[in-house]
Amino acid sequence: MVAGQGTIGVEILRQHAGRLDAIFVPVGGGGLIAGIAAYVKYLRPDIKVIGVEAEDSACLKAALEAGERVVLDQVGVFAEGVAVAQIGEVPFSLVKDLLDGVITVNTDEMCAAVKDIFEDTRAVAETSGALSLAGLKKYIQQTGAEGETLICINSGANTNFDRLQHIAERTELGEQREAILAVTIAEKPGSFKSFAAH
Repeated sequence: MVAGQGTIGVEILRQHAGRLDAIFVPVGGGGLIAGIAAYVKYLRPDIKVIGVEAEDSACLKAALEAGERVVLDQVGVFAEGVAVAQIGEVPFSLVKDLLDGVITVNTDEMCAAVKDIFEDTRAVAETSGALSLAGLKKYIQQTGAEGETLICINSGANTNFDRLQHIAERTELGEQREAILAVTIAEKPGSFKSFAAH
């Protein structure tokens, strides 16, 4: 599986022979990023390979921090294609020394990336497929990168139609155009008036 998915790295380097600063890869079990990293780092060690995980299923990040594979107590399933509790044994043995970093993104950032892909290509990506674009956007936001050539891997299009409404609602939050605020108000007369006065 690792070797087969590594052919994506072959395609990237064949199709883009010029400057390439970083490749962002969604991470579930780790086969995809292991294959790409092994090939790209062998031929072009100057290219950063960065894993992107959902915050609630960041098994690679946890393993890198621990120095060994760990099993997450709980895994979120919003990005079900990468909802994995433990990074694969073979992938981890390869990527632990090859990666340039791991970025985690939240549900709202994934939803915003689904919208970006739709607006650019008119294709509806699943949230785990849009994961790497969300990571790329976060990388630019965190580093202020300009003028770099960045590639992200969109690895899925199995979106449940019923989930599209939820994705659309969360997009504005992911783009930081809206915010959700929640407060708890005591159930007694005058509570709302007191809250509104502050």
